[in-house]
Amino acid sequence: MFAGYDFDVIERSLGYLFREGMVFTLTLTALAMTGGIIFGTLLAMMRLSSLRWLSTVAGGYVNLMRSLPLVLVIFWFFFLVPYIGGWLIGASRPIAVGAFWSAVITFTMFEAAYYCEIMRAGIQSIPRGQVWSGYALGLNYWQTMGQIVLPQAFRNMLPVLLTQTIILFQDTSLVYVISATDFLGAAAKVANRDYRLVEMYTFVAVVYFIVSYSLSLLVKRLQDRIAIIR
Repeated sequence: MFAGYDFDVIERSLGYLFREGMVFTLTLTALAMTGGIIFGTLLAMMRLSSLRWLSTVAGGYVNLMRSLPLVLVIFWFFFLVPYIGGWLIGASRPIAVGAFWSAVITFTMFEAAYYCEIMRAGIQSIPRGQVWSGYALGLNYWQTMGQIVLPQAFRNMLPVLLTQTIILFQDTSLVYVISATDFLGAAAKVANRDYRLVEMYTFVAVVYFIVSYSLSLLVKRLQDRIAIIR
């Protein structure tokens, strides 16, 4: 079955794949997750706001992002962000953003739409009486959300947030279309250089499976622990 399968090309490329490719992928995942959760939480609070225009703006953004293919958004931001950056600072020409920061901005804004809906569900799962209790203690809306509602919402939604992060980790492989050297992109370069596409893409699939499946098991254990606490 493995006749002619060159394991040596994988061994020779391990340093490059993990030092360059996997570091890029994990860094992008961490930054996009952090930014996406923060921005998504703000969007969730906007969607639940009593101000109709604020809720409409947030809802329109979420629906727009969730209706577009991610690869299209990646291309769009990759070519548009330099012009927006140049316009913001008053430069006469587009600024050099680079593939990495274009990818960070893209995934942060795209994933925020999904984190928003997760956090909105988490906020709505908190009994309304706790909000009124916060007001009775003299807290304003933002203090009530920050000190009472959001901590409980984060705990309730943590498994789902981590599941979405696993999906984010897998989706980062799409940045190779803008020539970014993520894990898949690094493997593609090696595969094209040594004409070993089967070996490299099989290895990439195995690594993604191991990482994603291991994280999914951790999420399952976390769900069980949260269920016990409840």
